[in-house]
Amino acid sequence: MYSEEKSTDKSDLNLEYFFELSPDLMCVAGFDGYFKKVNPSFINTLGYTEAELFAKPISEFIVQADRAITKSKRENLLKSNLLTHFENRYQHKNGGIIWLSWSSIALQNEQVVYAVAKDVTVKKNIEIERNRLLQTLNETNKDLKHFNYSSSHDLRSPLSNLLALHQLLDDSAIESPEVAEYIALLKLSTQNLNEIISSYMEKWIKKDRLILDLIEIKFDDVLNKTKNAINELIRKDKVTFLTDFNEAPSVIFSLDYLQSIFLNIITNAIKYARSGVSPILRISSKRSGNNVQLIFSDNGIGIDLEKAGENLFKLHQRFNPSADIDGKGIGLYLVYNHVTSLGGTIEVSSQLNVGTTFVITFKERKQI
Repeated sequence: MYSEEKSTDKSDLNLEYFFELSPDLMCVAGFDGYFKKVNPSFINTLGYTEAELFAKPISEFIVQADRAITKSKRENLLKSNLLTHFENRYQHKNGGIIWLSWSSIALQNEQVVYAVAKDVTVKKNIEIERNRLLQTLNETNKDLKHFNYSSSHDLRSPLSNLLALHQLLDDSAIESPEVAEYIALLKLSTQNLNEIISSYMEKWIKKDRLILDLIEIKFDDVLNKTKNAINELIRKDKVTFLTDFNEAPSVIFSLDYLQSIFLNIITNAIKYARSGVSPILRISSKRSGNNVQLIFSDNGIGIDLEKAGENLFKLHQRFNPSADIDGKGIGLYLVYNHVTSLGGTIEVSSQLNVGTTFVITFKERKQI
């Protein structure tokens, strides 16, 4: 019976072929920081001759910005004996940049490092370009969102005037049926446009909620930033602030939203101050069960809540039409949406010629 004895002696295997033929970059480096051996792929990828690669420390072939992290990784490799998935940049002989992804093992008894690298330049360039495009897209989206908000805000003023004119117009005084019909259509179109803009604004705010960063914010910090932003207005109107954030000094919320809440409520308190009475604004915070509450109280002209009804937080609403005040009716709408879009609630109490109080209850959240 025919039989063949197979050799299991590893010394019979010539692994040099793998080293010479591999498309990956292979090298042996000494603990002294110099190459000891490189394969043809290493030479072809970086463009240097074997003699040039051996003549200088390895660090001199690495892009300057990556040398510190490479040194740190190399020191850890010599201690732990293994390094995988480390990426750094090498300088090609022609000045180009080559991205390499390394897997290395250090042999203490031989005082050498065996390493294999893949050329990931194409992948990294695609990744860098993608990130650049994403950054550009993000900035463009911010600009477009700002344009949308600004355009909607600017359109509300003439829309408000048109709606007011329609309310003042006495339809019975119009003798021509055709003119009356045209005016009715114009009124309907104006109302529809106002509803469309209001609807778009609500959708934008809801979409913003999906990309918000929720962080722990100190009320004192937001108040100080707000006061700095409207310092001249505060000085001119001689506004007095009485604050107490001791019981609940901070909340986990969106910084942009909280700054908008402070800005809108404070400027409203100043705008709707009583004639001849300097504004006094009390701002405090407290615990309510597991939640944080923020309370704003002013001594202004107040709001007729019975008259305002369910329209209090709707877009483009004003509740002091007799006051000679340039208001757009957007502030309370934004405050309400900022609070409720993140699960909170807002309550209002007010008395005419006495003042108004807003109580904001934030949804309980834990710091991540």
